[in-house]
Amino acid sequence: MRKPRLTTLRVLHRADEPVATLLLNRPERLNALSLDMLREIPIACRWMNETVAIKAVVVRGAGRAFSAGFDLNDFTTMDDLSSPSTSADLGRLATEALTDTRPVTVGAVHGHCVGGGLLLAAACDLRIASDDVRFSIPEVDLGIPLAWGGIPRLVRELGPAVTKELVLTCRPFGADEALGLRFLNRVVPAADLVASADALAAELASKPRFSLRATKTQVNAIMNEIAGIERNANDADTLAAALRDPESREAARAYLAERTT
Repeated sequence: MRKPRLTTLRVLHRADEPVATLLLNRPERLNALSLDMLREIPIACRWMNETVAIKAVVVRGAGRAFSAGFDLNDFTTMDDLSSPSTSADLGRLATEALTDTRPVTVGAVHGHCVGGGLLLAAACDLRIASDDVRFSIPEVDLGIPLAWGGIPRLVRELGPAVTKELVLTCRPFGADEALGLRFLNRVVPAADLVASADALAAELASKPRFSLRATKTQVNAIMNEIAGIERNANDADTLAAALRDPESREAARAYLAERTT
């Protein structure tokens, strides 16, 4: 089966091996999630689903970061931000595709992991981070609510009170706090991150495919009963409403101006 042609991602996999790597591959932009990348994630996930040999996938970023979040270069004016349906829908579909992949996914997170990048990490089944990782969720400072199904996803990973605090304050947090919140399974030295993630994926891939899939499916079904992602299919409408609010629009202008000057 031929690998899909991707411009912002790389799928690393040798024929008949049980482990693959999905590499976010825009290191010059700290793997910021462009519209093209969001479109390509479901394509890559579909290919991995159809490649029978793959049992486990490592998801990581090239270069100095996992992902700096949504690429604001795709939305540099208020007119662009006032039409958010494309990004909201693509982001939701990308994270859902990663959640629903047949192989078990291991997120290997390092450097900056911001906004949508954090949601992409949250869509992985297991997460390992380097001790230098820096998480943040800046959407409220940008004048918009967290979209892409992010609220129910974080509520089921972190609980309601912690989700409210981190989303509302936009404060950054590090590896030790994320481990304490049980968002991470392990923290390792930065130099060991890739090897540790590969070793965990290989350990998982050594187990029977049926039991891996059944366990993943059952856990995801239970979590969907607690906080289903599909209920946030109207995120685009919520974003549009926020950006009709004068105070939210002013916050967005200030945020964009700060990052483009």
